[in-house]
Amino acid sequence: MLAGLAISSFIMSLTLLTLSFVKQVHSKYKRSLRWYSVLFLICAIGVGTVIMEQNKAKWLPSVQSFINHKPANATEVSLDELKAMDPIMKQYHLEESIQLSAPHVSQYPELPRGCEVTSLTMLLNHHDVDTDKMTLAQQVKKNPASHKQKNGVTYFGNPHNGFVGDMYNLSNPGLGVYHQPIAQLAAQYVDKERIHDFTGGSFIQILEELNDKNPVWVIINTHYEKLPESYFETWVTENGEKIKVTKKEHSVLITGYDQEYIYFNDPLNRQEKAPIDDFQEAWVQMGRQAISIK
Repeated sequence: MLAGLAISSFIMSLTLLTLSFVKQVHSKYKRSLRWYSVLFLICAIGVGTVIMEQNKAKWLPSVQSFINHKPANATEVSLDELKAMDPIMKQYHLEESIQLSAPHVSQYPELPRGCEVTSLTMLLNHHDVDTDKMTLAQQVKKNPASHKQKNGVTYFGNPHNGFVGDMYNLSNPGLGVYHQPIAQLAAQYVDKERIHDFTGGSFIQILEELNDKNPVWVIINTHYEKLPESYFETWVTENGEKIKVTKKEHSVLITGYDQEYIYFNDPLNRQEKAPIDDFQEAWVQMGRQAISIK
């Protein structure tokens, strides 16, 4: 209905404007015709603006995906699509399965909370960088915030700003570290331009990296599936901000996939694969954190 009104108003505007230039029309009417033409044009623009606002949610993703040269659903792949991987493989020109070989390193016994630097060790070793988990554990940026409880509120550090707590002893408070300090640490070993931190991106990007023969460092959880809210807690960081975290936070190095599973090197030596849909939900829940090296 609105679309029809907009089109009719625009046509009327053009018609009146055209009539105002016809020689046979008396000059005293031409000025009026032009004014009415402007009014109908304003009406058409106004109605068109309303239509665009109402449909922004539908057309904006398509416009953005065109700009990025990707299909409109590239930001997130539905779980049903992930369960039927054949169409996804064809749409994104991906191999049906990928299995990369990357060195496996265990975080235990030295680093019970060192899954992030251990997974980074495996990633760097895959790219022929000679380093080890203990060296990276010393070098990764630390968050100096101390753990305390006051009036029922927990105060501790922000893992985006550095490793929070004790990496070496589970008897002391601690959590882990997120993608920013890990990417900064990786840049000490390879050219910064090679570090591809695509945190916040799509799950398809992980598969694309694997197709380019690049394992992917990610933040996940120790269950490899979406966690219920009861597993999360909120504390106040060193900057006075609130952050929601889980003690189940974990990091692995993704090395492959097929139509059912994601494969990875797990620093805990617990699993080597997980169902794709479960793994994706867990990855999204933990902030879509992902790093590769080109």
